[in-house]
Amino acid sequence: MITIENLHKYFENKKVLNGVSLNIEEGTSSVIIGGSGTGKSVLIKCILGLLTPEEGRISIKNNFIFENGKFKKNSKIKIGMLFQGGALFDSLRIWQNVSFYNIQNGKNKKFCFEDAILNLEKVGLSSDVVNLYPSELSGGMQKRVALARAISIKPDIIFFDEPTTGLDPISADVINKLIIEKVRDIGATSLTITHDMSSARTISDKIHMLHNGEIIWEGNKDTIESTDNPFVVQFINGLSEGPIN
Repeated sequence: MITIENLHKYFENKKVLNGVSLNIEEGTSSVIIGGSGTGKSVLIKCILGLLTPEEGRISIKNNFIFENGKFKKNSKIKIGMLFQGGALFDSLRIWQNVSFYNIQNGKNKKFCFEDAILNLEKVGLSSDVVNLYPSELSGGMQKRVALARAISIKPDIIFFDEPTTGLDPISADVINKLIIEKVRDIGATSLTITHDMSSARTISDKIHMLHNGEIIWEGNKDTIESTDNPFVVQFINGLSEGPIN
């Protein structure tokens, strides 16, 4: 579904992505792990077209969306996104947040309102919340609303940026299980970035580790515990001593 070849991204003199190559198979759930500042969020923003790489190629379904330093629009692929902080609009009611895409595309209010209720129910929220504002919900409920918005367009691909950040362990487990269930229901391909190994083990089919702007290890989630890669061993076990400073 997604192929990345030799992707480079700089910020002034700082090299953030240093020749990243990655293949994400259609219908799978892939997770990119790595410490803070390793380039995980930058990689997703490059795929989304929010940042322009200096070098490399990105293709979706064998169609290049980025090559020769330029992005090409592909309106046939729908992409959903669950941002790290939820990124809900504070001034909009919950139903308006969930149906933001439909509202922007001119759908009538009745359709948007009813569609929002349906998608909120899919993530375990009742119609009682539709007229509330994000500030009136807990962090876990806000993440559910953000997930409802991400799946509302029935995306072909859905990205998750640190989906469990700021949540207690129980709420994090609920969100992880919702991600598995909803991605499966809509038949999407998903790519998640996280430093939370519990989340990575729960939602992934395949795990990739990004370090110093490069993919240094990848494999099925069942094989990560048996790897002898010292960077992976240090990271997944949360060890202060090892090759990662």
